[in-house]
Amino acid sequence: MNRRYFLGLALSAATAPAFAKINARENTRVLNLRHVHTDEKLRIAYRVGDSYRRDALAKLNHFLRDHRTDETTFMDPKLFDLIYDLQTRVDSRECEIDVYSAYRSPRSNASLRKASKRVARNSLHITGQALDVSFVGCGNASLRESAIALSRGGVGYYGNSSSFVHLDTGPVRTWRS
Repeated sequence: MNRRYFLGLALSAATAPAFAKINARENTRVLNLRHVHTDEKLRIAYRVGDSYRRDALAKLNHFLRDHRTDETTFMDPKLFDLIYDLQTRVDSRECEIDVYSAYRSPRSNASLRKASKRVARNSLHITGQALDVSFVGCGNASLRESAIALSRGGVGYYGNSSSFVHLDTGPVRTWRS
């Protein structure tokens, strides 16, 4: 062992924490959300590298609660990854995401189903696996096409009459109405 080896070892040990901080920042996934029914806003780093942040997931579960009943559920973290990856794909990472519907209690879903044939009896909103969203500055048709290209769940599009796209982490499928 020579002196250069020990100096290199000491230098790498001293700079490792700084590189780790930079790398963690680069691998941090952030969502910027606005719930259209409650007008609440949430900008949150929900994942760093391969690790989801428990405190952030708890805040997201509350934020995405059933706005009719204030009930919460455990939202599927894959849904957040889907949204994040869509933002990257449509080059809208800094844009605000408008949330129209997230978790729905079975009671809320049944009530909505009575009012509209578009609401599924066993909606993935009930299990915390679905969101109805739009990305500010990105057209819904473009958002829909990008979501379909990712092929990571259901994508529903309700045409020009709707202000959102349905995304879920269920089986890969699409529909339009």
